[in-house]
Amino acid sequence: MSTVTTTPHELEAVFSDGGDPTVADVEQLLTALEEGTVRAASRDEQGRWTAHGWVKRGILTAFRLSETVEIDWPGGSVDKSLVPARRITASDGIRLVPGGTSLRRGTHLAPGVVVMPPSYVNVGGYVGAGSMIDSHVLVGSCAQVGSGVHLSTAVQLGGVLEPVGARPVVVEDGVFVGAQCGLYEGVVVRRGAVLAPGVTLTAGSTIYDLVQQREVRGEVPENAVVVPGSRPARGDYADVLGLSLYAPVIVKYRDASTDAATALEESLR
Repeated sequence: MSTVTTTPHELEAVFSDGGDPTVADVEQLLTALEEGTVRAASRDEQGRWTAHGWVKRGILTAFRLSETVEIDWPGGSVDKSLVPARRITASDGIRLVPGGTSLRRGTHLAPGVVVMPPSYVNVGGYVGAGSMIDSHVLVGSCAQVGSGVHLSTAVQLGGVLEPVGARPVVVEDGVFVGAQCGLYEGVVVRRGAVLAPGVTLTAGSTIYDLVQQREVRGEVPENAVVVPGSRPARGDYADVLGLSLYAPVIVKYRDASTDAATALEESLR
């Protein structure tokens, strides 16, 4: 049997390979995730983001040790017993507007976060201080969102639990994500970037940088402004039909005029 754990280091030992976690260990891990003392991924001094497999293993353990039960929630709910929806109070320091939003157990929302309905933040998700989650937004399992981020209407941040070593979607500080953008498969959006409405990116997407005349993959550079674009498809058949392929394009890097265009967020607070 596992002993009572109190620190992230002790939790890591419990949920690493060969550990024997209990329900009490799972509860402590989920609480640590909510408090932000444990995260599913972290950034090192060189800017590299690394997933913490033991945290994901702990979340998977929560599902394994849970029973499927009826949960007292407006409208009714049937879910895994250890990861129900969180109940938020004024002491959490966030603004949660009523209307169908659900924040699952094991999510961290820092003080100053605003959540418009309906939205969903899944287990392991992290949202930094002062960020805005607009309506119809999904923050998937273990997705990492920095401080001062704006996730506009219908933004989708994909989640990942398996494989445990897979990097989650990361949106760093000060990013503006336009309406109906989709970020998946561990793509990283660096600080201060702006994504125009409708941009879709994965870790394998090629982004065409018109400013620096280069191609980048797996991440959006710091302060880059990305818009949906297209490029001609290759081959005679494509030429005859005039077909083109989706191609996200960096058209500029953020400056004072771009900041003014995103200032509306402050008035919404």
